[in-house]
Amino acid sequence: MRKLAWISAALLLLITPGMAGCGALNPASEGFAIYMPHDGITASEMASLSHYELAKSPVISLIDIISYAKDTHEIELTARAYARITEPIIQLSGKVFVVCVDKKPIYWGAFWAPFSSQSFDGVTIWVPSMENGNVVRLRLGYPSPDFYRGKDPRSNPEIFQSLKKAGKLR
Repeated sequence: MRKLAWISAALLLLITPGMAGCGALNPASEGFAIYMPHDGITASEMASLSHYELAKSPVISLIDIISYAKDTHEIELTARAYARITEPIIQLSGKVFVVCVDKKPIYWGAFWAPFSSQSFDGVTIWVPSMENGNVVRLRLGYPSPDFYRGKDPRSNPEIFQSLKKAGKLR
């Protein structure tokens, strides 16, 4: 009976977040991350969806980011992360990404080929990048900001707070 009590107590500590000392069992917050939808949705399909499932892991996480420029929305990535997003062939109609903070979607956009003949009225990351080094930029619209419609979501306070907390915001 005593053994059962110990096992029950141990299980209670494991399944009750915040009850163990110092919150050691609470998962660390992920912070800023860019995910792709699980189903490989295109930009034209995404606009009409009310629900989608994110991939299990982000395509870009805080570990992959060297710095994020607040004014220009340029993201300097590690060489490995830059290669990961530039190696796949991007469809001319865009490959959707979702910007999240702690896995909460903030806004969506699309990786976009800078030689595409299709315009897009959302946030884009051009792949291959037109920036120097391992830098990508979150841009409004394609082929220019004139094609963007709506309010600019890139300066969301949750995003900047997460990047600042991680020491990545400049």
